[in-house]
Amino acid sequence: MQAPLRAPILVAAGGTGGHLFPAEALAAALAQRGIPVHLATDRRAVRYGGAIAEDAVHVITSATLRGRNPITLGRTASLLGLGIAQAYMLIGRLKPAAVIGFGGYPTIPPVLAASWYGVPSLIHDANAVIGRANRFLAPRVTAIATTFPDLFGGEPALAAKSTLTGNPVRPAVVAAAAIPFPVDSDPLRLLIFGGSQGARIMAEIVPSTIGRLDAALRARLSIVQQAREEDVARVRDAYAKLAVAAEVAPFFPDLPVRMAASHLVVSRSGASTVAELAAIGRPAILVPLPHALDQDQFANAGMLERAGGAIRMVQEIFTPARLADEIAAFAAAPARLAAMAAAARALGRLDAADRLADLVLQVATSSTNK
Repeated sequence: MQAPLRAPILVAAGGTGGHLFPAEALAAALAQRGIPVHLATDRRAVRYGGAIAEDAVHVITSATLRGRNPITLGRTASLLGLGIAQAYMLIGRLKPAAVIGFGGYPTIPPVLAASWYGVPSLIHDANAVIGRANRFLAPRVTAIATTFPDLFGGEPALAAKSTLTGNPVRPAVVAAAAIPFPVDSDPLRLLIFGGSQGARIMAEIVPSTIGRLDAALRARLSIVQQAREEDVARVRDAYAKLAVAAEVAPFFPDLPVRMAASHLVVSRSGASTVAELAAIGRPAILVPLPHALDQDQFANAGMLERAGGAIRMVQEIFTPARLADEIAAFAAAPARLAAMAAAARALGRLDAADRLADLVLQVATSSTNK
């Protein structure tokens, strides 16, 4: 039996939903066990706030490595150096039992400072291809949590300290996972979103796609679409001209519930999106972000496609004509949608947050008991 943990856990995450959502899910799992959690992140996290108390959120200076220009590299190194100094002082003040990073360059200062301070450290990687920040940190941490198996094939030293936990999903996703797949396909509910880096292409392609469908099918559709603020009016107008029932907004705070209500999702394939699709169990057409350095979204979509829960459609062939063909085929075969939903659900891990919490506490208490 693990000894009671009195010191806090410091969670470090880049300030995007893909990094913050699993970090917040872990924080919720630890809070249920009475363990305080602090978050080290960057200023972008303000957009997502609320899951962790404001006085437990610490903004740490960081920078993303871009290009090889000596001036840019020097500036990045200086900012990361400042972040490491800030993180070192924060760790000295909080005295955490462990530090866990969820990816993104803002995680480098806290996790690196923890290793120098002698505090047990972990990283969690949500993707099917390890991110660059986590790749840098992997040899330096005590343990590694992964979402997909065989992340370190051919790297026995890293594989030996890796544990497959899955990607933690928010409590709202766990709750939405209890909603059965909608068997009635009239109306046929489509959910379209693109995240911070993909909403534009959805606004360009999907309304034109719907215009290609025959009138009888259009009359059956009910669409929910996320669009950038500057695209909302244009997308709404396009659907209004087609007489299609549609709700368009820049952000849906209840996205997991809307995902559960959908027959088909069209989206990018970021790690959190794929984890939530699998946890809730909904079929999807996934369009990987094409210019990602590590092609992580391409690999993520491939995992769900191989499981039978999605179609991966690279952006080059993501055209109104091709998407219209896919939607029409799905509309004519509702049993296929249900089968894909079941296949996606089989890949989901609703207990990922608890599994990761177990690993964090194991690492923390093992160090304490030495």
